[in-house]
Amino acid sequence: MMPASKPKITQESIAEILHRYNIEGLAIVGIRGYYRDTMGKAGENDRGIYDDAVVVISPTAYATFNGNTDPSITRRGVAVLNLGVWWYKIGIHGLSKPAARRYKALVQAGKVTVTRDGKGEDTGMFGINIHRGARSSTSSLGCQTILPDQWPSFIGLVEGEMARHGAKTIPYILIDNEQ
Repeated sequence: MMPASKPKITQESIAEILHRYNIEGLAIVGIRGYYRDTMGKAGENDRGIYDDAVVVISPTAYATFNGNTDPSITRRGVAVLNLGVWWYKIGIHGLSKPAARRYKALVQAGKVTVTRDGKGEDTGMFGINIHRGARSSTSSLGCQTILPDQWPSFIGLVEGEMARHGAKTIPYILIDNEQ
């Protein structure tokens, strides 16, 4: 399932979130459950659907995207990225896949904390990337994914803004819609 439109959150609201986390300038904000009252089960954040918002903000750009901040499935050991601030850099997604299926994405630039289904919290370098999802699935086992039709605009904007502002890494702030 996909939302009918891009998230409508204002730049001012995102600026308030950055201020709350003491982040200035360039950032990505993920809002888990952004569409929780309009998609899936009312009041719940579902897995396997694009019911989340992802926002890119910088001094020179602002854009919203439809995304997914949950894994596609529930299975023992599958990771769910915890709320907080995590650092990313441009890299390659799918390193374990054949070369033709690898592509530019945002990869971990530092440790993240996840909660694994049936196991609890775990901190480390797990390949919790921000990458392109699929049309038939959100294509996530813990990663953050962007609707495939919006992916080229998302990665192009992030890469361009990082270059424009001389950033080697970018903060990703993951919050819940109820925060």
